[in-house]
Amino acid sequence: MPGSLVAQLDQVATPPAFDGLPGFLGTRGSLMLDLVFLAMFAIVPALLLSIYLVRFRQRYQLHKTLQLTLGSVLLLAVAAFEIDMRLFTDWEQRAAPSPYYSAEGWSVVWIALVVHLCFAIPTTLLWIYVIVQALRKFPRVPAPGPHSLAHVVWAWLATVGMLMTAVTGWGFYWLAFVA
Repeated sequence: MPGSLVAQLDQVATPPAFDGLPGFLGTRGSLMLDLVFLAMFAIVPALLLSIYLVRFRQRYQLHKTLQLTLGSVLLLAVAAFEIDMRLFTDWEQRAAPSPYYSAEGWSVVWIALVVHLCFAIPTTLLWIYVIVQALRKFPRVPAPGPHSLAHVVWAWLATVGMLMTAVTGWGFYWLAFVA
């Protein structure tokens, strides 16, 4: 009998675990998952607009400003997202009801996450590289120069990486938190 009283008191004294803030899209996603999911719908068109402006309108300063803004926003969003995922949100608990998720081993959700990370991690590093090289090798007021060809090649790789990061992220989100 005394053991059961201690167990009951222990349950009363232990508050339920905090699992992040609830999302606003009506799915099982957390607030940060929903924000990042929607943010990519803004980032991708802004990225494409920035490329259009530099490629077809020669708006180099506007391209630079947009790219630095996108890079800063993405850096802050990814940092906030990682802090939330590591410290507050148990994404696996939220994904558990999905028919594509299994905590026991590999599942479609886990595979989708790995594929997403195979794009997201290198793309992050590539974006940093492209931005740092552009800041170092282009004049303060941007204009075509000796670094232009290398910049175009690396920037297109970063763009494809960002598009694939978005698509695979949306797929992971749907599989884990909508299905």
